[in-house]
Amino acid sequence: MKRIKAMPPVRLIVVSFFLIILVGTLLLMTPAAARDGRATSFVDALFTATSATCVTGLVPFDTWTHWSLFGQIIILGLIQTGGLGVVTFTTGFTILVRRKLGLRDLQLATENTAGNTIDVIRLVRMILVFTFSSELIGAGLLSIRFIGDYGPLRGIWISVFEAVSAYCNAGFDILGFRWKDGSMTGYADDPLVCLTIAGLIILGGLGFIVINDIYIKKIQPRLKKETRGHLNLHSSIVLKMTLFLLVLGTVLFFVLEYDNTLQGHNFFEKLNISFFQSASARTAGFAAVDMGQTHDVTKLSTIFLMFIGAAPASTGGGLKVTTFIILISTVVSVIRGYDDTILSKRRIDKAIVYRALTILGLAFLVVFVTSGVIMATNGQHPVSAIDALFESVSAFATVGLTANMTQFLSPVSKIALSFAMFIGRVGPVSLGLALSTHKNHKSGAVLPEGKVIVG
Repeated sequence: MKRIKAMPPVRLIVVSFFLIILVGTLLLMTPAAARDGRATSFVDALFTATSATCVTGLVPFDTWTHWSLFGQIIILGLIQTGGLGVVTFTTGFTILVRRKLGLRDLQLATENTAGNTIDVIRLVRMILVFTFSSELIGAGLLSIRFIGDYGPLRGIWISVFEAVSAYCNAGFDILGFRWKDGSMTGYADDPLVCLTIAGLIILGGLGFIVINDIYIKKIQPRLKKETRGHLNLHSSIVLKMTLFLLVLGTVLFFVLEYDNTLQGHNFFEKLNISFFQSASARTAGFAAVDMGQTHDVTKLSTIFLMFIGAAPASTGGGLKVTTFIILISTVVSVIRGYDDTILSKRRIDKAIVYRALTILGLAFLVVFVTSGVIMATNGQHPVSAIDALFESVSAFATVGLTANMTQFLSPVSKIALSFAMFIGRVGPVSLGLALSTHKNHKSGAVLPEGKVIVG
């Protein structure tokens, strides 16, 4: 316990995710978790537990077909815990029980939610209330369709499962009894299902910091009939980039797949599916069409959207929209001759720029190594470069979209993808800091300047 208390918050968060995955793996290996009553192999159980905890959605087999109700409950618990973060859950319940937090709890909650210690108690409370409220409303809307299609008991269970999976950007579904490995293809023409799930995906992907800022600056003053304030720079960037990427993804999918996977649908159905796929590609992993049948250029554009991902401190993964815009702003600033990164007439601290560049470099490393492993270890089922890249980015960005190849991957490829999902969820820089044994790299020494020619 002394060693745990002395552990840096970022390391404790990484370890907590690892332990949750380990417990989930052991539970999913039990015969009771499988529909046929047989024990699931360690690699497949580990892959599923990692995918659920890291809210990815890649699966070695159909969730409904293979897992029993007990197994599905375990998966749903892993999704909810992983989506909110272990520390958010424990901190939230500590607030409910003790009504106060110690300094250690504040440090952990701050690291986990990317908030500040002054507002962290209110922030965690808001996260829990907003999350469960959103999931409840989403489940209620989905039940309108699912109860009518499958009856009260099964309809409610499906509605709850899909709502939690959508809000947590997980991409798991339990509709395999209708169409195995079909995800949401059977409801591609249903605006109620598609728009509800897309709405939950977007809410979960905005990030808790943005939701909190919107409530404090816009909603609360309106309720109290006070003057509304301006959103901070972070929230403004996230909202603008989210809208831009949603529109961009919708237009690209609509144009590129108009006469392919969208063939046979009318104009409004094609628009509905395109918007759904655009929202899902941002780290959710639900599919309204067979992604394996899409054009390579469509896969490439989807890879771009998946790699960027959602917002920081959200249930989504990826590079993060703020990281992406910082990198773009840095390039533009250098081209325009500025010494600093300028964004919205504000100078961005160099430490933030360095962190963004580090995240990008590590992300590329993880994706390309994972892609190489997939191509090198699947001799019986050869994988093209674009499909290997698609699967690797989907894993790192914790998306869950697949070109129908996950079930054919070798055990080595599944383990590599599991590592990619874990790194993508906890963050490459956070994982590096957690593994680092050095506490402080700063010293009073003045180092000589090194000059290197670049470009």
